[in-house]
Amino acid sequence: MRARPAAFLDRDGTIIRDRNYLRDPADIIMLPGAPGAIRRLNERGIAVVVVTNQSGIARGLLSEADYETVRARLDALLGREGAHIDASYMCPHHPDASGPCECRKPGIGLYRRAIAEHALDPARSLFVGDRMRDVTPAAAFGGTGILLLVGSTPTADRERAAAEHMPVAASLAEAVDRYLLTLPAPAVQQ
Repeated sequence: MRARPAAFLDRDGTIIRDRNYLRDPADIIMLPGAPGAIRRLNERGIAVVVVTNQSGIARGLLSEADYETVRARLDALLGREGAHIDASYMCPHHPDASGPCECRKPGIGLYRRAIAEHALDPARSLFVGDRMRDVTPAAAFGGTGILLLVGSTPTADRERAAAEHMPVAASLAEAVDRYLLTLPAPAVQQ
């Protein structure tokens, strides 16, 4: 069986509003169009994989239990919209608090793990986020990286994307729609 493509998505600033160290599930604010974009990926058989840095855990600003509660609430909110995330991977580290690691983006440790655990084809995959660290892993795998230009995108990342001619989009929905246009049309059932 051929490995399937994935959409590797950042969470904060990509699917939900970046709230800085989100620990209360009641504070989740879904970004406009994000559930529909994820649903379109689901309908095309593309694995949706969230890869997120959660340095607030290493810094003591939230616990792994807080993260899991927020993750479960996000899953429930997406489910109400007919969308789902296939897998979530989280780095709880920060170099200043817990030392260096291979899982903190832009490191590719969590991506490699997801690819192996879910038989994914990274070269046919999409990498989306509001920071360069979310999309630069695409180059390591030959995939497609698209930087979101949203309120949480740092000026330095915007400038770097422009200098490197990196594809950009105004929303997850726009990034997903552009990516889906690059894929073969789905087979028609008879």
